[in-house]
Amino acid sequence: MKIVNLGKTVATAGVSNWVKNNPSTMDAVIAALHRHENGDWGEVDKEDWELNNQAVESGNRLLSSYMIEGEKIWIITEWDRSSTTVLFPSEY
Repeated sequence: MKIVNLGKTVATAGVSNWVKNNPSTMDAVIAALHRHENGDWGEVDKEDWELNNQAVESGNRLLSSYMIEGEKIWIITEWDRSSTTVLFPSEY
């Protein structure tokens, strides 16, 4: 069940290039986006998981983390749900 409106979904240049050079990662990135919008926050600690659950109700920013083919990606949805960005932690 979708619990998060992603708004406009974008990826950083780093993630875009990574997916372009590794087409097999596209399906995994899309799957991570679906997990994020359904409240599966991936590989965040318990405290961040709870903060995300609270943010769904309060309207704060959401942060998920996933490992894809040995690379960690973050997915961040802004507090107003206007946009969601897929990025590498190093691009934050």
